[in-house]
Amino acid sequence: MISLSISDTLLSTLPLLLAMAIMQWRLGSCRDIGIAGARMVLQLIGVGYILAFLFEYEWPWLGLLILSFMTIVSAIIAIRPLKQKSWATFNAALLSLFLGGSLHLAWILVVVLKLSPWYQPQFVIPLAGMVFANGMNALSLGAERFESERKHVERAEAAKNAFNAAMIPQVNALLAVGLVSLPGMMTGQILSGVSPLEAVRYQIMVMSMVAGASAVCLGLYFYFEGKKI
Repeated sequence: MISLSISDTLLSTLPLLLAMAIMQWRLGSCRDIGIAGARMVLQLIGVGYILAFLFEYEWPWLGLLILSFMTIVSAIIAIRPLKQKSWATFNAALLSLFLGGSLHLAWILVVVLKLSPWYQPQFVIPLAGMVFANGMNALSLGAERFESERKHVERAEAAKNAFNAAMIPQVNALLAVGLVSLPGMMTGQILSGVSPLEAVRYQIMVMSMVAGASAVCLGLYFYFEGKKI
Protein backbone atom coordinates (compact mmCIF):
# COMPACT_ATOMS: atom_id res chain seq x y z
CA MET A 1 0.00 0.00 0.00
CA ILE A 2 1.28 3.49 -0.89
CA SER A 3 1.84 5.52 2.28
CA LEU A 4 0.51 9.09 2.32
CA SER A 5 2.63 11.75 4.01
CA ILE A 6 1.09 14.79 5.70
CA SER A 7 1.93 16.91 2.65
CA ASP A 8 0.29 14.32 0.36
CA THR A 9 -2.81 14.40 2.52
CA LEU A 10 -2.92 18.20 2.36
CA LEU A 11 -2.66 18.04 -1.44
CA SER A 12 -5.56 15.56 -1.52
CA THR A 13 -7.83 18.20 0.04
CA LEU A 14 -7.52 20.54 -2.96
CA PRO A 15 -10.76 19.19 -4.56
CA LEU A 16 -12.57 20.12 -1.34
CA LEU A 17 -11.10 23.64 -1.51
CA LEU A 18 -12.24 23.82 -5.14
CA ALA A 19 -15.76 22.85 -4.08
CA MET A 20 -15.67 25.61 -1.46
CA ALA A 21 -14.55 28.15 -4.07
CA ILE A 22 -17.33 27.14 -6.47
CA MET A 23 -19.97 27.37 -3.73
CA GLN A 24 -18.67 30.79 -2.69
CA TRP A 25 -18.87 31.93 -6.32
CA ARG A 26 -22.30 30.48 -7.09
CA LEU A 27 -24.04 30.79 -3.72
CA GLY A 28 -22.14 33.60 -2.04
CA SER A 29 -21.21 31.40 0.90
CA CYS A 30 -19.09 28.33 1.50
CA ARG A 31 -19.69 28.27 5.25
CA ASP A 32 -21.59 24.97 5.39
CA ILE A 33 -19.12 22.96 3.34
CA GLY A 34 -16.21 24.67 5.10
CA ILE A 35 -17.50 23.67 8.53
CA ALA A 36 -18.35 20.19 7.26
CA GLY A 37 -14.87 19.77 5.78
CA ALA A 38 -13.18 20.94 8.98
CA ARG A 39 -15.32 18.60 11.04
CA MET A 40 -14.53 15.75 8.66
CA VAL A 41 -10.78 16.23 9.19
CA LEU A 42 -11.03 16.60 12.98
CA GLN A 43 -13.46 13.70 13.37
CA LEU A 44 -11.34 11.36 11.26
CA ILE A 45 -8.16 12.29 13.13
CA GLY A 46 -9.97 11.70 16.41
CA VAL A 47 -11.40 8.35 15.39
CA GLY A 48 -8.00 7.34 14.02
CA TYR A 49 -6.41 7.77 17.45
CA ILE A 50 -9.33 6.01 19.15
CA LEU A 51 -9.16 3.04 16.78
CA ALA A 52 -5.39 2.78 17.18
CA PHE A 53 -5.94 2.60 20.95
CA LEU A 54 -8.71 0.01 20.61
CA PHE A 55 -6.75 -2.16 18.20
CA GLU A 56 -3.84 -2.27 20.62
CA TYR A 57 -5.71 -3.16 23.81
CA GLU A 58 -8.89 -4.95 22.58
CA TRP A 59 -10.99 -4.17 25.65
CA PRO A 60 -14.50 -5.60 25.01
CA TRP A 61 -16.27 -3.19 27.38
CA LEU A 62 -14.82 -0.18 25.58
CA GLY A 63 -15.89 -1.62 22.21
CA LEU A 64 -19.43 -2.12 23.53
CA LEU A 65 -19.44 1.46 24.81
CA ILE A 66 -18.49 2.75 21.35
CA LEU A 67 -21.16 0.57 19.70
CA SER A 68 -23.76 1.98 22.11
CA PHE A 69 -22.62 5.51 21.29
CA MET A 70 -22.86 4.79 17.55
CA THR A 71 -26.38 3.40 17.95
CA ILE A 72 -27.64 6.40 19.94
CA VAL A 73 -26.09 8.97 17.60
CA SER A 74 -27.43 7.19 14.51
CA ALA A 75 -30.94 7.19 16.01
CA ILE A 76 -30.72 10.92 16.75
CA ILE A 77 -29.55 11.68 13.20
CA ALA A 78 -32.15 9.33 11.67
CA ILE A 79 -35.12 11.29 13.05
CA ARG A 80 -33.52 14.70 12.44
CA PRO A 81 -35.54 15.44 9.23
CA LEU A 82 -38.88 14.87 10.99
CA LYS A 83 -40.99 17.92 11.72
CA GLN A 84 -42.74 16.23 14.63
CA LYS A 85 -40.33 14.43 16.94
CA SER A 86 -41.14 12.65 20.18
CA TRP A 87 -39.59 10.24 22.63
CA ALA A 88 -41.72 7.51 21.07
CA THR A 89 -40.24 8.24 17.64
CA PHE A 90 -36.70 8.26 19.05
CA ASN A 91 -37.31 5.02 20.95
CA ALA A 92 -38.66 3.38 17.79
CA ALA A 93 -35.59 4.46 15.81
CA LEU A 94 -33.16 3.47 18.57
CA LEU A 95 -34.67 0.04 19.15
CA SER A 96 -34.93 -0.63 15.42
CA LEU A 97 -31.28 0.25 14.82
CA PHE A 98 -30.12 -1.71 17.87
CA LEU A 99 -32.02 -4.89 17.00
CA GLY A 100 -31.56 -4.76 13.22
CA GLY A 101 -27.92 -3.72 13.42
CA SER A 102 -26.94 -6.14 16.19
CA LEU A 103 -28.59 -9.08 14.45
CA HIS A 104 -26.65 -8.59 11.22
CA LEU A 105 -23.42 -7.67 12.97
CA ALA A 106 -23.56 -10.82 15.11
CA TRP A 107 -24.30 -12.96 12.05
CA ILE A 108 -21.27 -11.67 10.18
CA LEU A 109 -18.87 -11.73 13.13
CA VAL A 110 -19.84 -15.10 14.61
CA VAL A 111 -21.20 -17.16 11.71
CA VAL A 112 -19.51 -15.79 8.58
CA LEU A 113 -16.11 -14.57 9.81
CA LYS A 114 -16.02 -16.95 12.81
CA LEU A 115 -14.01 -14.48 14.89
CA SER A 116 -12.53 -15.65 18.16
CA PRO A 117 -12.87 -13.59 20.23
CA TRP A 118 -15.83 -12.00 18.46
CA TYR A 119 -15.10 -8.48 19.76
CA GLN A 120 -11.89 -7.88 17.79
CA PRO A 121 -12.21 -4.11 17.21
CA GLN A 122 -10.50 -4.05 13.79
CA PHE A 123 -13.51 -6.01 12.51
CA VAL A 124 -16.31 -4.94 14.84
CA ILE A 125 -15.97 -1.14 14.61
CA PRO A 126 -15.74 -0.79 10.78
CA LEU A 127 -18.53 -3.31 10.16
CA ALA A 128 -20.73 -1.73 12.82
CA GLY A 129 -20.16 1.65 11.21
CA MET A 130 -21.39 0.32 7.87
CA VAL A 131 -24.43 -1.35 9.45
CA PHE A 132 -25.55 1.61 11.54
CA ALA A 133 -24.81 4.21 8.85
CA ASN A 134 -26.90 2.39 6.26
CA GLY A 135 -29.66 1.63 8.75
CA MET A 136 -29.65 5.28 9.81
CA ASN A 137 -29.95 6.54 6.23
CA ALA A 138 -32.74 4.09 5.45
CA LEU A 139 -34.63 5.08 8.60
CA SER A 140 -34.17 8.76 7.90
CA LEU A 141 -35.55 8.47 4.38
CA GLY A 142 -38.36 6.14 5.44
CA ALA A 143 -39.44 8.15 8.47
CA GLU A 144 -39.47 11.45 6.58
CA ARG A 145 -41.44 9.96 3.68
CA PHE A 146 -43.86 8.27 6.08
CA GLU A 147 -44.50 11.55 7.90
CA SER A 148 -45.34 13.37 4.67
CA GLU A 149 -47.37 10.50 3.16
CA ARG A 150 -49.37 9.98 6.37
CA LYS A 151 -51.17 13.28 5.79
CA HIS A 152 -52.72 12.04 2.55
CA VAL A 153 -53.15 8.25 2.73
CA GLU A 154 -53.85 5.52 5.24
CA ARG A 155 -51.09 4.41 7.58
CA ALA A 156 -50.50 1.05 5.86
CA GLU A 157 -50.21 2.68 2.43
CA ALA A 158 -47.94 5.42 3.78
CA ALA A 159 -45.65 2.83 5.40
CA LYS A 160 -45.52 0.81 2.17
CA ASN A 161 -44.62 3.86 0.07
CA ALA A 162 -42.04 5.01 2.62
CA PHE A 163 -40.43 1.56 2.82
CA ASN A 164 -40.15 1.39 -0.96
CA ALA A 165 -38.63 4.87 -1.23
CA ALA A 166 -36.14 4.25 1.57
CA MET A 167 -34.85 1.04 -0.03
CA ILE A 168 -34.22 2.63 -3.45
CA PRO A 169 -30.60 3.62 -2.60
CA GLN A 170 -29.83 0.07 -1.46
CA VAL A 171 -31.36 -1.49 -4.57
CA ASN A 172 -29.54 0.99 -6.81
CA ALA A 173 -26.26 0.22 -5.05
CA LEU A 174 -26.74 -3.52 -5.65
CA LEU A 175 -27.54 -2.89 -9.31
CA ALA A 176 -24.64 -0.50 -9.91
CA VAL A 177 -21.80 -2.27 -8.10
CA GLY A 178 -19.15 -3.51 -10.49
CA LEU A 179 -20.77 -1.68 -13.43
CA VAL A 180 -20.94 1.95 -12.33
CA SER A 181 -19.03 1.95 -9.06
CA LEU A 182 -16.42 0.12 -7.02
CA PRO A 183 -17.43 0.45 -3.35
CA GLY A 184 -15.07 2.09 -0.90
CA MET A 185 -14.18 -1.05 1.04
CA MET A 186 -13.33 -2.98 -2.11
CA THR A 187 -11.30 -0.08 -3.50
CA GLY A 188 -9.40 0.27 -0.23
CA GLN A 189 -8.57 -3.43 -0.12
CA ILE A 190 -7.35 -3.46 -3.72
CA LEU A 191 -5.20 -0.36 -3.10
CA SER A 192 -3.69 -2.07 -0.06
CA GLY A 193 -2.67 -5.07 -2.16
CA VAL A 194 -5.46 -7.56 -1.45
CA SER A 195 -6.40 -9.89 -4.30
CA PRO A 196 -9.37 -8.45 -6.27
CA LEU A 197 -11.23 -11.76 -5.93
CA GLU A 198 -10.75 -11.72 -2.16
CA ALA A 199 -11.94 -8.11 -2.10
CA VAL A 200 -15.00 -9.13 -4.11
CA ARG A 201 -15.96 -11.78 -1.55
CA TYR A 202 -15.72 -9.27 1.27
CA GLN A 203 -17.75 -6.74 -0.70
CA ILE A 204 -20.52 -9.28 -1.34
CA MET A 205 -20.60 -9.92 2.40
CA VAL A 206 -20.77 -6.21 3.23
CA MET A 207 -23.41 -5.29 0.65
CA SER A 208 -25.62 -8.20 1.69
CA MET A 209 -25.20 -7.17 5.32
CA VAL A 210 -26.10 -3.50 4.85
CA ALA A 211 -29.04 -4.22 2.52
CA GLY A 212 -30.48 -6.71 5.00
CA ALA A 213 -29.87 -4.41 7.95
CA SER A 214 -31.56 -1.50 6.17
CA ALA A 215 -34.66 -3.56 5.41
CA VAL A 216 -34.90 -5.04 8.91
CA CYS A 217 -34.38 -1.66 10.59
CA LEU A 218 -37.10 -0.14 8.43
CA GLY A 219 -39.53 -2.98 9.10
CA LEU A 220 -38.92 -2.77 12.83
CA TYR A 221 -39.27 1.02 12.83
CA PHE A 222 -42.70 0.95 11.21
CA TYR A 223 -43.77 -1.82 13.59
CA PHE A 224 -42.60 0.05 16.70
CA GLU A 225 -43.89 3.37 15.37
CA GLY A 226 -47.33 1.82 15.12
CA LYS A 227 -47.08 0.55 18.68
CA LYS A 228 -45.96 4.00 19.92
CA ILE A 229 -43.43 2.54 22.35
